[in-house]
Amino acid sequence: MSLTGCELSKQLIGICETRVPQDPESWKLSNNMIEIDLNRVPELSQAGNAIRLENDSLPVRVLVVHGIDNNYHAFKNRCTHYSGGRRIDPVPGKPLIRCCSIGKATFDYEGKVISGPAEKELTKYPVEIKESKLFISLQR
Repeated sequence: MSLTGCELSKQLIGICETRVPQDPESWKLSNNMIEIDLNRVPELSQAGNAIRLENDSLPVRVLVVHGIDNNYHAFKNRCTHYSGGRRIDPVPGKPLIRCCSIGKATFDYEGKVISGPAEKELTKYPVEIKESKLFISLQR
């Protein structure tokens, strides 16, 4: 399988497919706890989809995945193989996360390294669902 010029360019500079939520008011941060109103985030309604949370109020970028295992997973959105901090994305149709760079370090939903140049696990954050809210604790 060969890459198109656009795909190769995206990998070289580390551009991911996952986007921020359409509704910027769909989540908030308080006391190192992210609260996402799942009713306002259609991007997470189907298993396999994800969003990235990034703004000046967050101490770190976060990737939130509605996994194909039908559970929610949250990770520090930074691959461990590259000191520049490439973002990560879910792998379509598989219970995996991968770096958006050309090296494609790959991790399971627990953050453990499966393949590629990474030697350390991803930082995974605990999640909890209460009613239609998803809570992510940034304290470890």
